[in-house]
Amino acid sequence: MFHIRQIDHVALTVKDLDHSIAWYRDILGLERRHEAVWGRVPAMMCAGEIGIALFPAATQNPSAAPEPRNSTIMRHLAFQVDRQNFLRAQAELRRRGISFTFEDHQIAHSIYLNDPDGYEIELTTYELDGAA
Repeated sequence: MFHIRQIDHVALTVKDLDHSIAWYRDILGLERRHEAVWGRVPAMMCAGEIGIALFPAATQNPSAAPEPRNSTIMRHLAFQVDRQNFLRAQAELRRRGISFTFEDHQIAHSIYLNDPDGYEIELTTYELDGAA
């Protein structure tokens, strides 16, 4: 069995990215990180090890959009794991026949899968000792 270390970040789709960046910075005191690596999107706003990734909605009326990535709902839930448990999780998911995808984010490696209700779950590691 693999063990989750902590929640890494929550990703939110927002109507106005600049306004949201300012709000999280000015109201909650979060700092923007990884802009040099990722550019404008996502806007990763952090306090310590806690992060909120802000993504712009693809429409000005996100509540009317049919896809979660275009609405103002939670985009995905990410759990941070160490490298050993990142590899264990992949082996366990394969063993159980659960499909997932791998992403190399340059600063982290992630796998994505869906829960029974279709919510996207991410397991991520910042320990990049080799590929998945």
